[in-house]
Amino acid sequence: MKRTSLALLALAGAASAAQQVVPLYTGNAPGSESWTQKEVEYKNQRGEAYVRNIVHPSFTVFPAERGAANGTGIVIAPGGGFRFLSWDNEGTKVAKWLNARGVTAFVLKYRVAETPVDQTEFDRQMAEMFGPNRPATPPAQRENTGRNARALAVADGKQAMKLVREHAAEWGVDPNRIGLMGFSAGAILTTGVLMDYDAASRPSFAAPIYGLAVDPAKIPADAPPIFIACAEDDPLLPSTNSADLFSAWKKAGHVAELHIYSKGGHGFGMHQQGLPVDHWIDRYGDWLESQGLLKHQTSASR
Repeated sequence: MKRTSLALLALAGAASAAQQVVPLYTGNAPGSESWTQKEVEYKNQRGEAYVRNIVHPSFTVFPAERGAANGTGIVIAPGGGFRFLSWDNEGTKVAKWLNARGVTAFVLKYRVAETPVDQTEFDRQMAEMFGPNRPATPPAQRENTGRNARALAVADGKQAMKLVREHAAEWGVDPNRIGLMGFSAGAILTTGVLMDYDAASRPSFAAPIYGLAVDPAKIPADAPPIFIACAEDDPLLPSTNSADLFSAWKKAGHVAELHIYSKGGHGFGMHQQGLPVDHWIDRYGDWLESQGLLKHQTSASR
């Protein structure tokens, strides 16, 4: 898809008015042209930003400091059960951590299922979906809604990869060093892209954090290296999902690294809990370094 110069794109969005926000599509996003819901931004008790009812998907650019940029770029997909996005804990905070290590980050605002505009009603629905008293088997309507949202989210993930690669030079990124990482629903988005990409949307590397397993028979022959992290006490997405993903990736002959922490729960992201899981991001940094992705590249080598 041909794009206009990114200098002409909007410079305002959910994260910060100072950040460059790049729409994924020209006009309405394919597959949700009839959506009319109103996007909602809100914060939790810790002051962390969340966003939901996304109709116009985009990504926010977090460039590495000039002079420190190493040529690696990573698209970050926050989680939220395909109902909302944990924009700060699993998005902007990760982006800033990567920036400090020379990586340019792109926090993805992908489409999610419609939820009530009223915050009280939304909170009630989320407690029903994710709380301790949630039904073992979700109602069929809710399951179908989530499945449809997942397909659109994966499409947005592919489009983000294509767009970042298409304009890599404008952000000082090597098109062969563009990765994808995601948390929870964002991890499911990540594995969705990993299982069905073309040359333009293929991640050079990936990191599904507390996600799902995949069908081993469908792992592509040229699948990229992956880093996986999760907690053993995750009540929503069991650690066996991540273990199975690791085993399938290795059995297919691909590079994978897995970290399972005994405690951390679900959605730990960048939260500091005073537990070993707090340092998963450091292990991710070690892995990026071991893959040669934190090594500085000159423009001549790209």
